[in-house]
Amino acid sequence: MAVKQTGKKVYKTMQGKTVDMDLLRKRNELTPAVGNAKVNARGDELGAGGKIIKKREDVLADYYRDHPETVSHKEQTAEPVEQSVVEEPVAEAPVEETSNDDWVEDADGNFVKKEQK
Repeated sequence: MAVKQTGKKVYKTMQGKTVDMDLLRKRNELTPAVGNAKVNARGDELGAGGKIIKKREDVLADYYRDHPETVSHKEQTAEPVEQSVVEEPVAEAPVEETSNDDWVEDADGNFVKKEQK
């Protein structure tokens, strides 16, 4: 299952040659990846001799089965379930009384202490 591209990715090199990235990706889909990951460019697990052991779809299905906390597309499109919310009274912290007479607005609109003005 290849990733869908929104537009055709065609680039021009410095020498004027065109490189079609989608065609290049499709052509090398079954080529083993470089490194020790033992997968091909598509994401299939590879065994001895580069044979496909487990397809990409099976790998993804196993992952989502083992991680049920991940969100699937079906859950995203479903209507949200309304849950009742129990409101508990919150104890308010005592408010310190400060006099606003200590602060004065200056010509720029900033509040400064009276003695600084």
